[in-house]
Amino acid sequence: MDPTISAHLESFATTLGPESDAVLTEMETLASERSFPIVGGAVGGWLAVLARMVDARSVFEFGSGFGYSAYWFSRELPDDGQLVLTDLDEENLEQAATFLERSAFEGTTSFERGDAIETIESYDGPFDVVLIDNEKDRYAEAFEVVREKVSPGGIVLADNMIDAGSIEFSSLTELLSGTSVETTASTRGIAEYLETVRADPAFETALLPLGEGLAVSHRQ
Repeated sequence: MDPTISAHLESFATTLGPESDAVLTEMETLASERSFPIVGGAVGGWLAVLARMVDARSVFEFGSGFGYSAYWFSRELPDDGQLVLTDLDEENLEQAATFLERSAFEGTTSFERGDAIETIESYDGPFDVVLIDNEKDRYAEAFEVVREKVSPGGIVLADNMIDAGSIEFSSLTELLSGTSVETTASTRGIAEYLETVRADPAFETALLPLGEGLAVSHRQ
């Protein structure tokens, strides 16, 4: 992929997407200053639109950072909705709480410090939207523990399907075609995730080639 074309399309998609606000701009500035990975405005806009399309009332995130994706979701959830953020870093969750306090969302927001795959066990669901953005080599494991807690008609979103620093895209395509190659643990993890979710007859998956690549899996 030509990174120049990718950056151009990313900017264009951001312009066409839902309008940003001052909080999102502040979060994007913070991410830039810290070199902290966020999905960005183009993908964030899609998170909001997808949540609206499935009439989402509940969202669970595997890996929330300081709340950038959660803030996009919060703009679409009803005031009696539920939003669950998870992260291993307490400081990230504290920062996320500060940002989300400035959202118009008045529903239940939970900030869970620790392993998201362990955290989901204490929630019955169902969740209308699940975002998987934790350790890449554990994506398939995350899907396995949450798949039965996704509402019929709900969606599972997985970030970093194309790029995430440690992902080798050429190796990823080879793995998905059945070729055995030496590659990174993250690349193998993404391949395993895609094979797992595509093999589940209850889900249909498509790719949004924006940001670092977002897989969208709709539960029938």
